[in-house]
Amino acid sequence: MIDNHILAPVFIHLFTAIIQLIAWRKTVSQRFLSVGGAFIGLLIAIRLFAKVYSEGSLHMNASNWEPPFGIVFVADMLSTTMVLLTSIAGFAVSIFSSVGLSRQRMLYGYFPIFHFLLMGLNGAFLTGDIFNLYVWFEVVIISSFVLMTLGGRKAQLEGAVKYMAMNILASTFFLTGIGILYGITGSLNMADLSLKIRDFDNQALVGITSIFFILGFGIKSAVFPLYYWLPSSYHTPPSAVAATFGGLLTKLGIYAILRVFSLIFIPDEFTRNLFMVLAVLTVITGAFGALIKTNIRRMFSYLIVCHIGFMLGGIAMFSKIALMGTVFYLIHDIMVKTNMFLIAGYIRLVRGTMDMKKLGGLYKDYPLISLVIALVLFSLVGIPPLSGFWPKIYLFQEAFVDKQYFFIAALIIGSLVTLYVIAKMWADVFWKNVPEDVVVEDKFKELPLFKKILLVLPILILCSVTLYIGFNAENIITVVDRITNELLDTSPYIRTVLGDKAFEQ
Repeated sequence: MIDNHILAPVFIHLFTAIIQLIAWRKTVSQRFLSVGGAFIGLLIAIRLFAKVYSEGSLHMNASNWEPPFGIVFVADMLSTTMVLLTSIAGFAVSIFSSVGLSRQRMLYGYFPIFHFLLMGLNGAFLTGDIFNLYVWFEVVIISSFVLMTLGGRKAQLEGAVKYMAMNILASTFFLTGIGILYGITGSLNMADLSLKIRDFDNQALVGITSIFFILGFGIKSAVFPLYYWLPSSYHTPPSAVAATFGGLLTKLGIYAILRVFSLIFIPDEFTRNLFMVLAVLTVITGAFGALIKTNIRRMFSYLIVCHIGFMLGGIAMFSKIALMGTVFYLIHDIMVKTNMFLIAGYIRLVRGTMDMKKLGGLYKDYPLISLVIALVLFSLVGIPPLSGFWPKIYLFQEAFVDKQYFFIAALIIGSLVTLYVIAKMWADVFWKNVPEDVVVEDKFKELPLFKKILLVLPILILCSVTLYIGFNAENIITVVDRITNELLDTSPYIRTVLGDKAFEQ
């Protein structure tokens, strides 16, 4: 079905950013515009998700050019779910940013760039054109690079250089793969590519082309051994920026793998084995990296890497149950990881540091918010019946059926290490007393009441969504089941874009 409202999640952030550019020096106005624009974006995302859920996939042909010759945008269950999750995370981060950032950083253009980033993410999720996907990736990379360098501190610039260098390399691989695809098929429309690539005689060349996409998306997803840029850069920007990065950017890479390797390159045995090796090594290296970190955000950065391996392992097995585990974990991880970095920012505002050796006594001083944070930590670990528990059941189940014993061992190690480091963080930051030689910088108490509320509110919002995912898992499973069916049977996607004529012989 054609629906021109598909691009509304993109345009709302574009218009919000443009209006904020007009109010460049008026930071108070920018805050209200940001929260208002993010809220409207959330309402639009809810409407789009509800329409796709009830009516099926939608598409829109840019400038009314018929596919495969024009740019097409497609809203199916996977893309609209990602837009909805992005909108929830973006709304929470916009609230936190309104009081959690210094005015100086706001004057550098934080809010307009933040909405350009959300625009790029939504565009990437909704596009049905492989080159357009590359364009939206570049919008995301440019916006995130600017956000990472805001303030110009040495650590930020050092992290930004590593981040940009690796992402330029990823874009090079991605663009090279697109060039080869276009050369052998003469098309950039993903639905059309899905049909043409199956009939291409030289499948060896198709396999080589898929390697370029694995490299490009692997860097963006922080997959072993291409992940080193992430823990070297995600701890450097402000917590509001790190929350957006940690929750959404690596998940864009996982989304791209799901989309391209279900629609264009159906994984063969070699590709599945390659994905599985990368998944196991990603889990192990991410887990061991988190073990030795005492800075909260550095530890969270390695946990991102570790849990990316969980999702990649599900893609490697490429069965219905395994993909359900991957998609469910993707939904859970976006909410939890965004919240974890906001919590890290909250702790820094409370104590002036994120070094666990210098922290302590938070539960005694802030018992209510500490209990909320505990729920988020339990969800991250996967304590039943919280959100992180359910996708692991699917991953373990299919790993046993598929006899992927190395992946089972990696899942166990990753889960136990996550439990250990989170328990250690809780003991050091919340239970133990503040070390005697540490002076507590209790900046949080100096803030007005409304600012305190605005710092805690986004944590509560994301925690509520996480609890909903866990306690109403049957509803999430219904959505995940539909997404998985669409990934395994792409004919409805192709028919939505190209019509019934695509299947006529």
